[in-house]
Amino acid sequence: MRIPRNERVSSDIADAGPERKCILSGEVAPRDALIRLAISPDGPDGVAFVAPDALAKAPGRGAWIGVRKDELVQAMAKGRLKSALARAYKGAKIAIPDDLPERIEAALTRAFTDRLGLEMRSGRLLVGSDRIAENARTGRVVWLAHAADAGDDGNRKLDQAWRVGRETEGSGEKGDTLPLDRATLSVALGRDNVVHLALTDRASAERLAPLLARLNHYLAKDNQGFGGDAAEPDAHHDDADDCESPAETN
Repeated sequence: MRIPRNERVSSDIADAGPERKCILSGEVAPRDALIRLAISPDGPDGVAFVAPDALAKAPGRGAWIGVRKDELVQAMAKGRLKSALARAYKGAKIAIPDDLPERIEAALTRAFTDRLGLEMRSGRLLVGSDRIAENARTGRVVWLAHAADAGDDGNRKLDQAWRVGRETEGSGEKGDTLPLDRATLSVALGRDNVVHLALTDRASAERLAPLLARLNHYLAKDNQGFGGDAAEPDAHHDDADDCESPAETN
C-alpha cells in the first residue's frame, strides 16, 4: 500500500491494536495481519468443521494463523495444523477440509474486493487510465494499483503521472501490483476491463492497506511477515492463549 511520504497509516504504527499468536509459528502479530479460523456448530456426528473467518466476526472462539499458503499446505500434510487446532479447541471434534488453503485465499480475496467495491460506491475509488492519470498528475491520488496482468506500458505511464503529482520524480516509485488479474477485478467491481485502480482518500487507503497486506503475505507476494517455516509451537505452550478469551468474540 502506497501512502504519501513522511506519513504513516494506522497499520504501520507500533501500537496497532490487539495482537494474537499464530498457532503454527508461535509468533505474535497485530490481529489485522493474521487470519482467524473459526469452527462450525457441531454436526449430527458431533464434528465441527474449520473455516476461514476473514473479517473475524464469527461468534465463538477462534484460532489465528499467520503463515503463507504453501506453509499451511505443509502444516496440513504433516499433521501440525490438526495438532495445533486440537490444543486450541480442547475437547472438540474437528474436521479440516482438504481445500482449506484455497478457501482461505478465496475469503481473503473476497474481503479485499468487497472493500474495493465499497470504496467505489462511495466515489473514492477511481478506475480508467485517463481518469486516474488526470487525478494523479494533480496530486489527488494517495494509492495506485495495477492488475497482475496489466501491461508494462500502461503501468509506466500512470506511475510517472503519480510521481509527478507527488513530487517524487526520479524516485522510481511505483503503484502496487495486485495479486488479482483484470478479470477478477472486473467481476468484483461490476465494470468492464478494470486494469488500474486509484484511491483519492487517505482514510480509504488506511482501510484497504491491512486487507491487501494480509492477502499478499498469504500468497507470498511480499517480503515481509512471519517468514520461516510453520514450526510447531513450544510443547509447553498452552494454545488456548492463541484463541480469544471467552469475552473476546471478534
